[in-house]
Amino acid sequence: MSISATTPEKAIPRTLSPWLTFLFAAACGLVAANLYYGQPLAGPISADLGFTPAATGLIVTLTQIGYGLGLLLIVPLGDLTENRRLVLLLISVSAAALIGAALSTTPAMFLTASLSIGLASVAVQVLVPFAANMAPDATRGQVVGNVMSGLLAGIMLARPFASFVAQASSWHVVYYLTAGLMIALAIVLRANLPVRLPKTKLRYGELLASMAHLAMTSRVLQRRALYQAGMFGAFSLFWTTTPLLLASPAFDLTQNGIALFALAGAAGAVASPIAGRLADRGMTRIATTIAMLLGMVSFVISHFSGDGSLTALILLTVAAIMLDFGVTTNLVCGQRAIYGLNPEHRSRLNGLFMATFFAGGALGSALGGWAYATGGWTMTAWIGFAFPALAFLLFLTEGRRGKA
Repeated sequence: MSISATTPEKAIPRTLSPWLTFLFAAACGLVAANLYYGQPLAGPISADLGFTPAATGLIVTLTQIGYGLGLLLIVPLGDLTENRRLVLLLISVSAAALIGAALSTTPAMFLTASLSIGLASVAVQVLVPFAANMAPDATRGQVVGNVMSGLLAGIMLARPFASFVAQASSWHVVYYLTAGLMIALAIVLRANLPVRLPKTKLRYGELLASMAHLAMTSRVLQRRALYQAGMFGAFSLFWTTTPLLLASPAFDLTQNGIALFALAGAAGAVASPIAGRLADRGMTRIATTIAMLLGMVSFVISHFSGDGSLTALILLTVAAIMLDFGVTTNLVCGQRAIYGLNPEHRSRLNGLFMATFFAGGALGSALGGWAYATGGWTMTAWIGFAFPALAFLLFLTEGRRGKA
């Protein structure tokens, strides 16, 4: 079945009102948060449902696998199907999956719900190019930055929210509450999102095949995806291992204390609109340089944060904020660059971009856990430093091989 556009794209407003921009940002934050509730709740869920110690990691892993599959198989549909309908369908599936997680009584039931939560959460990556398509070229970076600030705030606030709610009630309540949020969000989006029917006339199989061509031929996509893979690898390593460090005898923080520390990371969302404005002014190279240097410096600072003192905790907090600023800035610059390519390919480009750097994040998480268990915080911080350092070395070759 091929789908042609019977509704002209000019029917979509070409500017975003402040209300609609806020709505896109809030929707991205609320949906993205669904991916992260399980991280601080893995222990209670495992104990309650009878997971084996070896299987507990699947609570987070299945959600990540679902999200990765969705990036490659669902997000490209944003170039093929009506965007508003696709977003509402995915958010409705999210609500059902969250309710399924809350009602789970066995590991199999919960893991099935986790996989579904990951798949449906790619609604975020349909919303971001949706907003970019509504923005004029001159302010596209600013719009993407504003929307991404909501997404990143949702990611960083999800873990402390889940910890606080679970400690006050139970992990079941976290999933019931967030399912209610998804239902309310779907109602609001249905009333406010415009209709956007893309012009692409490819069949679904052809659409997926075209992604391989884009991945092989777009140097801008290749470079920006690899840069962000390095930055996001550092981000994932840091936020996988700092809870272990803070819970260790050196700091001996409670779950609530660790949750409060995680709130510091939400400050990084402030960087999104700033990065978007810099990109709109043609300052992408400067912004990217600053972003990668912040990533490297953050891990240098964190080397002095392992002794458990108040000074060490302050330094670790500063490192967290600097790293999140760097990762956020580089992400927005990357999206601004790839959205400047063919408008008809934006969802496919976004899916490839996100899938690549998500793989970098998965590598960072895996190496972080191994490094902390093997060599403690010192080894972990050096490996964390290597991620943005390698990205920066690749970035330095850009002048010789062409701009990205």
